[in-house]
Amino acid sequence: MTLRLYNTLQRAAVPFEPLDPPTVRMYACGPTIYDFAHVGNYRSFVVYDLLRRYLMWLGYDVRFVMNLTDVDDKVIDGAAKAGLDIREFTAPFGEAILRDAETLGILPADAYPMATQHIEGMVEWVRRLEEKGLAYAADDGSVYFRIAGFETYGDLKGLDPDSLKTGARVDVDEYEKDDARDFALWKAAKPVDAEVGAAWDSPWGKGRPGWHLECSVMSIAELGETLDIHLGGEDLIFPHHENEIAQSEGVTGQPFVRFWVHVKHLILEGEKMSKSLGNTVTVRELLDEGVEPAAIRHELMSAQYRRELNFTREGLAASSAAVQRLVDFHARLEELTPTEGADDTRVASLADAALGRFRAALDDDLNSAEALAALFVFVKEVNAELDTAAQVNAGDRQAALDAIESMDRVLGLVSLAQAGRAVDDDVAAWADDMVAERDQARKDKDFARADAIRDELAAKGLVLEDSAEGTRWKVVR
Repeated sequence: MTLRLYNTLQRAAVPFEPLDPPTVRMYACGPTIYDFAHVGNYRSFVVYDLLRRYLMWLGYDVRFVMNLTDVDDKVIDGAAKAGLDIREFTAPFGEAILRDAETLGILPADAYPMATQHIEGMVEWVRRLEEKGLAYAADDGSVYFRIAGFETYGDLKGLDPDSLKTGARVDVDEYEKDDARDFALWKAAKPVDAEVGAAWDSPWGKGRPGWHLECSVMSIAELGETLDIHLGGEDLIFPHHENEIAQSEGVTGQPFVRFWVHVKHLILEGEKMSKSLGNTVTVRELLDEGVEPAAIRHELMSAQYRRELNFTREGLAASSAAVQRLVDFHARLEELTPTEGADDTRVASLADAALGRFRAALDDDLNSAEALAALFVFVKEVNAELDTAAQVNAGDRQAALDAIESMDRVLGLVSLAQAGRAVDDDVAAWADDMVAERDQARKDKDFARADAIRDELAAKGLVLEDSAEGTRWKVVR
């Protein structure tokens, strides 16, 4: 089996192969840190994490970089209104994004570059483009990329550059330029830029980098001239990623990206979500409502990344139940006592089949919905087998454990839920004592006391399960 990814540049799902295996160089356009990220941003972040985890699962050595945009019109406007330097203004938003990403089980990137850390490199990049005749300075000190000088401009989006008529904007710039199709590489400083610390010296005067330039310079500085995978939301295909290609390849002469992978945005309760409409919801708000991080993560990967995802409270409830099934299944396997010499069951073969279906789903353009289906079919089949088998040997038990833990290294659901439900030793000892006291109360036919103990445990989020093998307590969210 071979992983196939939909490459926007080729407009087809094609076999993935890195430039220098087993190394994979992967870059993602991160958020602009002028506000707290909403749950739609985290759909993209979870997809990035899923792809990264799956590549690692396949044996690749993945270097993953995601930028945090800290120089941008919205950042400058926000900092000016707050009366802060842009670094002071953006710091809490950047910290919150990384904290919430960790809460959702997203592995930390190898680097989180910010534009303010790469200004010198950006100035040098503009100078090199100018030397090659692909950039020109305007009278006000701004510098623009000359689209007419880059023959393949428009290939990513499938546009004919000549169809971009003079007078039509390919970017929202408020500066003079020779051709309306051209985009800003360097923007002459305005008074507000200087006020918030967003103006730097350059050969063209005080100014700041254009947004498009930032990603090119940061990604190449971190990963080299050719990236294996560049990720981003579908709204970034044009003009942002189109411009990244032009200004990157314009200097290096090398292919900038081998695979362009774009994530479709989610909608919230059937409606488009946007800060301008005021209908966004943040991860922190969901957590404050009592939603478990693993349920949020499950919901965000419940649809394949190129399909629309309708993020709903009903869906979160279903995701919470799904996570509970996984946690219960894993606990059942861990607590199962194998019988020496027991006959083989179908469990090992079910595990092999499930892993095959799981891999086939993810090889098919990272189809997370089908991968989750493969996991839950496995849970259902093995539970049924365990319910009917008189005895289970150690090999079958271990095969099932290995399978769910292997799949969870990619999905990150069971481990995340277990981490969120961990209790300290004192609470665990107390719960064990309460279970023992309840068992004695039931033997004494003191059912009122037994019920009171169950309620006392439930008040602390601990639920009892009675079975032929005894009573166990578990944490339920």
